[in-house]
Amino acid sequence: MTQPPTETDQRAFPDEVVTKSLVRDITLPLGAGTLALITLDNGFDHTKPNTFGPATIAALAGVVRDLAVRAAAGQIQAVGITGKPFIFAVGADLSGVPYVREREQAIQIAQAGHAVFSDIMDLPVPTFAFINGAAMGGGVEIALACDYRTISAGVPALALPECFLGLVPGWGGCFLLPNLIGVQKAVQVIIENPLNMNRMLKGPQAARLGIADVMFEPADFLEESLAWAAAVVSGATSVERAPVDKDEAAWNMTLDMAKALVDVKTGGRAPAPYRALDLMRGARTASREAAFAAEDEALGDLIMGAELRAGLYAFDLVQKRAKRPAGAPDKALARPVTKVGIIGAGLMASQLALLFAQRLEVPVVMTDLDQDRVDAGIAYVRGQIADLQTKGRISPDGANKLTALVTGSTDKSGMADAQFVIEAVFEELSIKKQVFAEVEAIVTPECVLASNTSSLSLTEMAADLQHPERVVGFHFFNPVAVMPLLEIIPGDQTDAAALATAFAVGRNLRKTTILVKDSASFIVNRILGRFMGEYSRIVDAGTPTAVADAGVAGLSPMPPYVLLGLVGPAIALHNSQTLNRAFGDRFYVSPSLQALVAAKKTAYDPALQIPAADPVVLSAEQVHDQVLTAITQEVAAMLDEGVAQAPMDIDLALITGAGFQFWNGGITPLLDREGYSERVTGARFLPPGVASVAP
Repeated sequence: MTQPPTETDQRAFPDEVVTKSLVRDITLPLGAGTLALITLDNGFDHTKPNTFGPATIAALAGVVRDLAVRAAAGQIQAVGITGKPFIFAVGADLSGVPYVREREQAIQIAQAGHAVFSDIMDLPVPTFAFINGAAMGGGVEIALACDYRTISAGVPALALPECFLGLVPGWGGCFLLPNLIGVQKAVQVIIENPLNMNRMLKGPQAARLGIADVMFEPADFLEESLAWAAAVVSGATSVERAPVDKDEAAWNMTLDMAKALVDVKTGGRAPAPYRALDLMRGARTASREAAFAAEDEALGDLIMGAELRAGLYAFDLVQKRAKRPAGAPDKALARPVTKVGIIGAGLMASQLALLFAQRLEVPVVMTDLDQDRVDAGIAYVRGQIADLQTKGRISPDGANKLTALVTGSTDKSGMADAQFVIEAVFEELSIKKQVFAEVEAIVTPECVLASNTSSLSLTEMAADLQHPERVVGFHFFNPVAVMPLLEIIPGDQTDAAALATAFAVGRNLRKTTILVKDSASFIVNRILGRFMGEYSRIVDAGTPTAVADAGVAGLSPMPPYVLLGLVGPAIALHNSQTLNRAFGDRFYVSPSLQALVAAKKTAYDPALQIPAADPVVLSAEQVHDQVLTAITQEVAAMLDEGVAQAPMDIDLALITGAGFQFWNGGITPLLDREGYSERVTGARFLPPGVASVAP
């Protein structure tokens, strides 16, 4: 039986929000007897999910011990576990990890979770998990510890995201999941999804994988789950699961293929997914006790590793710093926005129109040069609305409302009463200046004029206007509906009211807003420009792309030329040329990229690679060194210039705008960890212990 957490455990989690295990007896239908239902509830609403810290584990252990006694006495015939409204449980409380400074502490945390989950598995009556809401990490693992599982069709997210952070599913996940659904499906949940920007499963997807035995609709989920449990306990329903193929060759081949994916994604620089693969390899034949002990050892190592600490730093940035943008003006200065104008009706403008209508719920009017372009933009928006309705994400009434909010015209006079107008036209300064001049003649002096420019100067854009103080950069990332980041850039004359309004609009759009100084390409595109430029310099000089890719694996979310295809060669070339004009030759403009754009290619074509006259072939490690040295120089320059408020904003921008990995902490923890910060600048970007193990 589970032992309570040690005094060391309690000290390590001084701010734990305890999730209570509330028990009530329910008389099951069909004469199935009594089910003791444990409801996990930390006393807060869904915005503060249930988690498992030492005190929570200790309380749960006590409840399970009591239920074991009652079950042995015949007082209960089943045990069920569910969560509070909208939340099942989202796993271990990681808030205390920065205080864990000895491996033995980490081992104790691992063992405590395993012990209570083992106690659940050993109860002498059938056990059921009723997954009513979001379930992640240890929340999924406590469900796996039960004999049977039901899931709500409305579950928005189910995942084992540990490898995304720098951990492994270490409370049974690496053993129980492959033995439940097979190793191939388990690899998808434990390896592939976390390494693909932490992809989540919805309830129906989890059910199809076999993680749950049956799925019910949200409206009467608990009632239906209890009725189903009664049928199982009484023998009226027999649960059949697909057999798990444990053929050694097939099992290992699946894991070998997964390792190849991990190599591509991480370049061998993130230990967690490799440990997870090792644990799953052993899960084929290991006993529960041996498998859990192996997970304990893995957690002991990884909790003391720099990658997890960087992952938790990244998580904190996204959860906390993103909600309080550094340097943003007083919210009280923001002016209300009841109508939005969008200049342009192309793909980006149309995406913006839908986003503004959805999130702000105000009229949005698009304009463009001719009616055909306007019609195409409106058609795109209506097509997206229809897709949302087909997928059940909005009601017919909601679809009608959105459709009515978005209108289009070739006449800009429809923007006269707008308080916020954003341009999304061609990335050419003279064109943007012209459209702003036209709009300024129509709108009120207080109307904010926002630009979705990815690289141009807001100060220059506003220079000839009567009211340059109302111009602000409002740089989204593509696809607009998916990427969280919004860079907000004041020009030299932008006033506090316009800037505050921009931040308020960004917040209402549910974007991560970051204040950026008016400087060429801002934060994300400047770092990516230096990264892609250095990579291209190396390849153009003669290093094969396969070697260059190996050198930067684990740095960006995808190989550079895959990223090039996603961004578009023309846009990448424009960015590199802008940066080269602003900062000189440290930003390389690739002749091969110019050839690619001249040929109107939309992706990298090796046939257009210009051969080096005197090839210089680097090793993967030399590529890694050259690229990270260059990025370190650029991060330092950006901080010196005040482009970003702090290293944390550079990391937050790269995570939310370019998908950089949590286990790298974005970029500056990686540069600190590998020694580049001190070698290039003479000092770390972050103090020891902020995104690393405290000394």
